[in-house]
Amino acid sequence: MSQRAYDVIGIGNAIVDVIAHGSDTFLDQMGIEKGIMQLVERERAELLYAAMSDRTEAPGGSVANTLAGIGALGLSTAFIGKVKDDALGRFYADAMEASGTAFPLPPQPTDLPTSRSMIFVTPDGERSMNTYLGAGADIASRDVDDGVFAGGGILFLEGYLFDKDDGKTAFARAAAAMKRAGGRSAITISDPFCAERHRADFQRLIADDMDIAIGNAAEWTTLYETDDLDAALDRAAAVCGIVACTRSGADVWVRAGGERFAAPVTPARVVDATGAGDQFAAGFLHGLATGRDPGTAARMGVVCAAEVIGHMGPRPQTDVTALFREAGLV
Repeated sequence: MSQRAYDVIGIGNAIVDVIAHGSDTFLDQMGIEKGIMQLVERERAELLYAAMSDRTEAPGGSVANTLAGIGALGLSTAFIGKVKDDALGRFYADAMEASGTAFPLPPQPTDLPTSRSMIFVTPDGERSMNTYLGAGADIASRDVDDGVFAGGGILFLEGYLFDKDDGKTAFARAAAAMKRAGGRSAITISDPFCAERHRADFQRLIADDMDIAIGNAAEWTTLYETDDLDAALDRAAAVCGIVACTRSGADVWVRAGGERFAAPVTPARVVDATGAGDQFAAGFLHGLATGRDPGTAARMGVVCAAEVIGHMGPRPQTDVTALFREAGLV
């Protein structure tokens, strides 16, 4: 049996996160809808960037943040994302490699600039994301090297890839390569609007190609067009091996093989909710990749999410393995 190079491989939008504080009044003035991700055009992106007074920049994107969390827990990771060969793109690639996540696709000579997301954090910790899909959204099947998947592992995909047809081809090629390698594939639904836009595709993917599916309550009910969360999860669990649902501070629900698990969530002070879902996915996938049962994996996800909401930024800043030990998970 060949040994795989990576435990978890992600494919998604490579986006530079630009984070700043913003009041509710500021959001209203700028026409920003609170608490969701909105796609913006290049001119709007430049306007919002200029309005950020205390900005910090870091390599981001939902899947990349998850991989950073998994890597911090000791597993080997790789991220397939597309950036332009410009200053931001080179910064992104170098930063990913420096943090321990391989970046197999080098910066490319694309027409569009490297993608970026302007994230405004309000005093209640909610984050409002305004994302310009530059070069990152043009990732396609030609950018996916099948050799990266040798030996299997877990492939992690984001729903945002479906916002462009090229992204769908990259998604399909990666999932097929992982299946041939004997590994598992996981999807995060990304947001309710994404579920609305791509309902038929997502339902088919979860039924036919995914082994693991992660979403929050709004995403699952939107995907299956019902107000009954239990009913939505029943439909997903009937066709997918492991289904996880985060519930905004309430217990996380997991369905797997006819079993139900609940991972308790302890109320905590929220400094910045940016990355909470990404880091839940990091702990959850880490648990599954290391052979934990789905309930334990979900508890690991809860620990990771709790750590990241306690500080600014979407990636862990403390020793999460030590937090696992405190919680009796390792």
